[in-house]
Amino acid sequence: MKAVYFEEHGDLSVLKYGEVPVPEPAPGWVRLRVKACGLNYLDIFSRRGMPGIKVELPGITGGDCAGVIDKLGDGVEGWRVGERVLPVSHHVDWEGGQFEMLGETRNGAMAEYCTVRASQLMRLPDSVADEKAAALPCAYGTAYRMLHTRGGIKTGETILVLGASGGVGTACILLAKLTGCKVIAAAGSEDKCERLRALGADETINYATTKIDRYIRETTGTLLRGGGVDVVVNFTAGDTWAASMRCVKRFGRLLCCGGTGGYSAVTDIPYLFMSEMNIIGSTGWTVADQRACLDLVASGRLDPPIDRVCTLADGIDAVRALEERAVVGKVIVKP
Repeated sequence: MKAVYFEEHGDLSVLKYGEVPVPEPAPGWVRLRVKACGLNYLDIFSRRGMPGIKVELPGITGGDCAGVIDKLGDGVEGWRVGERVLPVSHHVDWEGGQFEMLGETRNGAMAEYCTVRASQLMRLPDSVADEKAAALPCAYGTAYRMLHTRGGIKTGETILVLGASGGVGTACILLAKLTGCKVIAAAGSEDKCERLRALGADETINYATTKIDRYIRETTGTLLRGGGVDVVVNFTAGDTWAASMRCVKRFGRLLCCGGTGGYSAVTDIPYLFMSEMNIIGSTGWTVADQRACLDLVASGRLDPPIDRVCTLADGIDAVRALEERAVVGKVIVKP
C-alpha cells in the first residue's frame, strides 16, 4: 500500500512517500480502508521524536481517520465489512498503565490502510462527510473536553483563545460560540485574524504586533478594577504562558491541553495568587466527548473549517503547511 512514512526521527526531510506492507488486523482488531486522515501537531511531534514516548519505526503518522471496515480480526463481533467508522484515536487502560495513540505509539492513517481495536470504533452517520469526520477526533474532541468537560464554560462568558488559527483553536472558537460565549481569538497575522472573524470570533488580536496582555488590560481594565476575561485557552505555553495568565480576571480559569510552543514556561506567581485563578489541565478526550462533537456535525450545528484537502501523494506538502502554520482550520489528506 502507499503511505507517507519515516524510518528515523528528524525534520521534514525524513518523510517519504512510497510502498509499505499492508497491515493485518490482530484478534479483536479491524483493518480500515482510509477515506480521510486529519492532520494535527501529533504528526509533527511523532516524526521529530518525543522524550519518553516510543514511536514505532518505520513510522506512519495520522491520528484521525474516517474509514471503511475492510477486514475483521478474529473474534470481532457487532461490526461488518463495509461500515463507515470514525475511530477514537487512542486506547487507554488506566488500571493497567497502558496508553496507545494511532499515528504515535503505533502506525496511523497517513496510508491507504490502518488497523485499530474494534472497541475504538464509532459508526459514522451518512450525513457526515469523511473530510468533516476526520477533522474531529484530536482537535474537536480535545477542545470539547477542555472547554466543557473540564473547563465548564458558560453562556455569557468571555473566552480568549491563543493559537486560534489551528485545529484546536478553531474548534474552541466554534464550540464557545455555540455555547453563547464572547470569543477573542489571537493569531499571528492580519490575514488569519480576518479569517477568524469570518469564522465567528468577536474580536481578534494579532500577536505579531500587539501583546495579548496589553490588549486585554486596555480593553477590559486592570485586575483590581475587574479587568480580564473569564477563560483563557492556552495550549501553546512557552513564551506565552505568563502573558496569558495576566489576561485572566479574578476567579477566572486558565485552560491548557498542550504545549506546542514549548513545555518550559515562566509562571507569574503574584498574578496567580492575586487573581485566585484556577489553572485546569486537560488531556485527550473520551468516547462521550467525540460523540458529542459528531452529533453536533450530524445535526448541522457544527461545521469544522477545512483549510485544504490533499492527496496522499501530496501528504508531505500537507505536513509542511501545518508545520509552517500556513493554515486556518484543518488539513485533510485523502488516499
